[in-house]
Amino acid sequence: MTHILCKTAKELTGLLFVLCSLLFSVACSDFLYDDSDQVAYADKNLLTDDADTLWAVAGIMNKMQVIADRTILLGEVRGDLVTLTNDASADLRAIANFETTSNLNSQSSTLNSQSSTLNSNKYNRPRDYYAIINNCNYYLANADTTIRNSRNERVFIKEYAAVKAYRAWTYLQLVLNYQSVPLITEPVLSMEDAEKNFPRVDIKEVCRYFIDDIAPFADVETPSYGPIRNTDSKLFYYPIKVLLGDLYLWDGQYREAAQSYYRYISTRNGTNTAYTISTNSVRFARNDSKWMSFRDSWSPMFSQENYSSDSELIMMIPGDSIPSEGNYSELRDLFNTSEANDYTCSIVPSQAIIDLSAAQKYCHYTTGGEYVYAPDGLTDFHTGDLRLGAIYTSMDNLGSLNIMSNGKRVTNYSVIGKYQTRNVHILRRAMVWLRFAEALNRAGFPRFAFQILKTGINNNVIAQEVLPYYLDDSEFLSQFNFPNTLYLLETTAGMATENTMGLHSRGSGYTAANASYAFLEDSVLNSQLSTLNSQMDYVEDLITDEEALEFAFEGHRFYDLMRIALRRNDPSYLADRVARRNGTFSPALQATLRDTRNWYLPIE
Repeated sequence: MTHILCKTAKELTGLLFVLCSLLFSVACSDFLYDDSDQVAYADKNLLTDDADTLWAVAGIMNKMQVIADRTILLGEVRGDLVTLTNDASADLRAIANFETTSNLNSQSSTLNSQSSTLNSNKYNRPRDYYAIINNCNYYLANADTTIRNSRNERVFIKEYAAVKAYRAWTYLQLVLNYQSVPLITEPVLSMEDAEKNFPRVDIKEVCRYFIDDIAPFADVETPSYGPIRNTDSKLFYYPIKVLLGDLYLWDGQYREAAQSYYRYISTRNGTNTAYTISTNSVRFARNDSKWMSFRDSWSPMFSQENYSSDSELIMMIPGDSIPSEGNYSELRDLFNTSEANDYTCSIVPSQAIIDLSAAQKYCHYTTGGEYVYAPDGLTDFHTGDLRLGAIYTSMDNLGSLNIMSNGKRVTNYSVIGKYQTRNVHILRRAMVWLRFAEALNRAGFPRFAFQILKTGINNNVIAQEVLPYYLDDSEFLSQFNFPNTLYLLETTAGMATENTMGLHSRGSGYTAANASYAFLEDSVLNSQLSTLNSQMDYVEDLITDEEALEFAFEGHRFYDLMRIALRRNDPSYLADRVARRNGTFSPALQATLRDTRNWYLPIE
């Protein structure tokens, strides 16, 4: 068991619990059972004490460490926001180039046929997902949830719900990467078990099964064992309300998705509390006429791993601190140059994210109350939206600064500030809000979703900018309550009590006053936005751009594009963007990705 989780479990119990690591290959019996590595407690009927139960949960977390890096890499390198350097491995390059066995046969002349195929690729190991799933299945089948304490509370219900969430989240990752997967919900403990015929399920079936499975536990609190190695253990668990929102979103149940995300936002800190977007942002100094000085309260959030009422980080997979131990994350070395990796990195921003950032119009206001727009063509990644420049440092924006290593000047310095800790961040506040906006938009309320991007939300905004346009749905909309006393919108006064803004304001200035960032931009758009579907497409495009600006490099981009392309039944929505990621258009890559079968890794 790896370093942080060994420490975690020692602090919880002091007893050893070894869980199985199952192997996955072509035959079901191969990927579900390995006689040399079974569940250690298979001879017990129930997990009945805290030692068994808590060590079992820690063991599942240990298995999740194995897929932590992959969760980020499979979602990012296949998208349009990063490109690979010459130092990237053949395995990583094969993933980025979609070199599956099917398209290698037909397009090996145009793609890098020298890279490893996905059959032997280290990032293509479905067995690791099933190792998590089988451990969850074993726990859920054997944990005794009937035990109650002196207050008649079920003792292990928090851990039981957390394991339900682990399993549902893992199945979602699995089906997003493999399209159709065996659904196994009982523990496999023998070769006989492994040789059973298991049904294959797709994304819709996965979503519907696990919505029903986890919904009864939506209000169960996550476990909390206090600080463990300076990290709050609450951050180790995926909130069920958010996970339900994700499952509903992928399944196209948009009203239900919006309700689930709202329930998390409105109850995360208890009843009658707020969990606001915050006013963390990257801004030009108020009266800097030369556009050179900045105030940045956005990028520091990526190194903060505390749990508080307004913390950005919601869930992470803890990583090891020692490289020699099994589950040490390689993300820092892949995204950053350092002395430790001889100043080589594998992943850098693509031309597509550079162009998208530069295309945004930054709206500024002075202390005199004047609204101005930053000029185009500013250097050092400071044109347009400022988030890319705040999080990415390279030789291009270091100017004359010299970095020396072993007596030689470093010429390829590159750092993406989202990867500075050993832990792998999975979920944060802005994601919940943007997915809430995405769900509201597709539920038929594009103006509601747009205000989350432009001004932020409170009851005044809903009353003035949303309700008048959807009077027939006023009953549904009435459930979304964002009290004005709790959700205080940003103003030019800059009061200390202000705690929410439009998400676009995190990098593009004071968006509430930005005339170019509008629901209806011009007469041409006015004619195009005459139908609700056109309005939803327009706002969805804005949300897609905002997801890129806010979440670049965090492992969500490919899945965001996939979700919208599937929703619109338009593979080109994904294919065209990925084909343009390096600044020039790749017809071969576009052709590959217009066949949706090439979006998935081979499972057999």
